Amino acid sequence: MGAVLLLSAGGARAQEKKDWQPEAPMPEKFDWIQLKSEEWLKGELIAMYKDELEFDSKELDPMTFDFADIWQVLSAGPMQVGLVDGSVATGKLRIDRDKVLVIGDQTRELERSQIMSITTGKAKESSHWSGKVGAGLNFRRGNNEVAETNANVNVKRRTAKNRIELDYLGNHNVTQDVTVTDNNRATVGWDRFMSDRFFISPVLLEYFRDAFQNIAHRGTIGAGAGFQIIDTPKVDWQISTGFAYQRTRFDDVPEGSAESVNTPAFLLGTAYEHKLSGSVKFNLQYQILIVNEESGQYTHHFVTGFEFDLIGSLDFDPTFVWDRIQNPQQNSDGTFPQKDDYRLNFVLSYDF
Repeated sequence: MGAVLLLSAGGARAQEKKDWQPEAPMPEKFDWIQLKSEEWLKGELIAMYKDELEFDSKELDPMTFDFADIWQVLSAGPMQVGLVDGSVATGKLRIDRDKVLVIGDQTRELERSQIMSITTGKAKESSHWSGKVGAGLNFRRGNNEVAETNANVNVKRRTAKNRIELDYLGNHNVTQDVTVTDNNRATVGWDRFMSDRFFISPVLLEYFRDAFQNIAHRGTIGAGAGFQIIDTPKVDWQISTGFAYQRTRFDDVPEGSAESVNTPAFLLGTAYEHKLSGSVKFNLQYQILIVNEESGQYTHHFVTGFEFDLIGSLDFDPTFVWDRIQNPQQNSDGTFPQKDDYRLNFVLSYDF
C-alpha cells in the first residue's frame, strides 16, 4: 500500500512539474519562453525576425534561438506581431505550440505560420536595432600585394514591414609613409516588404573609393525591388534588381581625358545565407552593375565567407572579397589598373 502511495505521489509530482507554468494567466514583470527541452527562461523578448528569436535572459547573456525551437512564449508587455499578409497585430503575446493569441483591445487568434516578425510594442527604439562591428587583417592580390588592416560595420533596423541596413568595409595600409591601400565601400539600403516575400527598395545608396583602381570617388543612387526565393529558419535566399544613376571621379587620368563621368546603371544582386549549425553560418553576396563604357562597362562585387560564434557576442569571420571593373580607366602614365582585386579577410567581430 505504501509503495502504491509513493508511486502515486511521484506521478503527481511529475505531472505537476510537466504542467508548471509561469504567472497565470499572463506575466506582469518578465517575458517567458519555453524551449523544446521544456526548460523555461525569463527575461526580455527583444525581437523575432527571419525565424530567429532574440531573448535577453535575466540570468544569462542575450541569446538567439530558432523560432521553431520555442514551444511557448508569454509576454509581459505589448508586442507588435507582423503577419505574412502585411498587417500588424498589437497586444500581449501568448504562443502555445502552433496556437497564437494576441491580447489587445480585441483578442486575435492566429496560427504560428502566419507570423513574419515580432518586435516590442513599447516605446523603445533600441529594440529595433542590431549590428556587428569588426576589425582584422587581410591579404590582398591584384593591383598591390600586401597585408593590410580592415574594419567593417553592419547595422540593421528591422520592424514588421521595413528593413534598413547600413554596411561599411574599409581597408588601409601605410608602409614607410607610403599609402599602399586605401579602399572604402559604404552602402545604405531600405527595403519595404509588401508581402512575406516581395519587397521594394525605395532607396539604394553606395559610396566607393580605391585609388589603386583609379577611383577617387564613386557614388551610386537608385531604387529597385526584390523577392525572397527561400525564407526558412536555416536558409535565406533573395534576389534583387533595380535602376540607378552613378557618378565617378577618377584619381589619375591622361592629359585631356575627362576627370569624371556620369552614367545610368542597371543592377542585379543576390544574397544567400545558410545556417549550417547553431554556431556556424555561411554567407554569400553578389552584385553586378551594368554602366557605360567610360564608367567601366561592368562592375562586380562578390563577398562570401563564414561566421563562427566564439564566446558570447564575439565572432570569427573569414571572408573572401572579389571586385572587378571590366574596363578600368587608364592612368596618366599610360598604364591600366588590373581588372580584378581579391581580398581574404580574417575578422574578429562583436555582435550587438
